[in-house]
Amino acid sequence: MSEVIVAFWTGTGNTAEMAEYVAEGIKEGGAEAKVVSVDDISAADLKDAKAFALGCPSMGVEQLEESTMEPFVEEVCGFASGKTIGLFGSYGWGDGEWMRNWVEQMEGAGATVVGGEDAICQEAPDEDAQDELKAMGKQLAAI
Repeated sequence: MSEVIVAFWTGTGNTAEMAEYVAEGIKEGGAEAKVVSVDDISAADLKDAKAFALGCPSMGVEQLEESTMEPFVEEVCGFASGKTIGLFGSYGWGDGEWMRNWVEQMEGAGATVVGGEDAICQEAPDEDAQDELKAMGKQLAAI
């Protein structure tokens, strides 16, 4: 059985909760899920994976968290070509610009982004967000 890594950064716990729903979908899709904070994994650990998920909430002026997640994502961009990546995160205000930018960044690095910018939610994941996250997990498990 293959393993799909779900790496995330969270500030309030909402994105960590979202990661668990992605993992649930991965398991429903027949693969094993490894949910881990980006503080506890290196980007290099994702290099050999065909598919994985990254989660980060919107911070500041609709951007990725700058001290930990942004450098992690920059490193992933160096080997993202040919990978299938699910992106997810929560926000407190705004319209999802950080996710649109993140999807564009990963696609620009050559990755296929599962679900595009659909796996976002305001604050904690509601039922619709939970369904989107599980669907993403199932798609990643199928890779």
